[in-house]
Amino acid sequence: MQRLKDTSFYGEAIHEITYSFGNYYLFDGFVVAEINEDVVFTWEQHGKIVTKDLTDLYDTNGDNIVLITNRINPYSVKPADWVHFFKHSYKLKGYAIVTYSHPSYLNALLEKLFLNTLFKRFRSLNNAIEWAKSITHNRTRAS
Repeated sequence: MQRLKDTSFYGEAIHEITYSFGNYYLFDGFVVAEINEDVVFTWEQHGKIVTKDLTDLYDTNGDNIVLITNRINPYSVKPADWVHFFKHSYKLKGYAIVTYSHPSYLNALLEKLFLNTLFKRFRSLNNAIEWAKSITHNRTRAS
């Protein structure tokens, strides 16, 4: 299990947002989220706030952003709440979940059922970040 702050990528972050429920690290083209232990992540209490902040900061609806959730802490996500995200015309270029346990992996599979975007699961934060960078690089090259 590896926190973003303990990697060489931390120095590349362009901004960090600390909420009472977790930390978000912003990079060029992707975001790494680390949610606090025992949070039950919902659209109304968490997702709406984060989405508004990130879309304002990146000046986008998210279609060119990759979101990585680094699941270093046990917490819950209300998977059906992804419907609200997409219903409000938000998008993601990709979504990666870094899991470190079997229950977390099973939760990721359930969450995937509600997503309408490129999805990948990793066991390493470094690999997830390299994947996000490759997607961003492909977007830039295609432009």
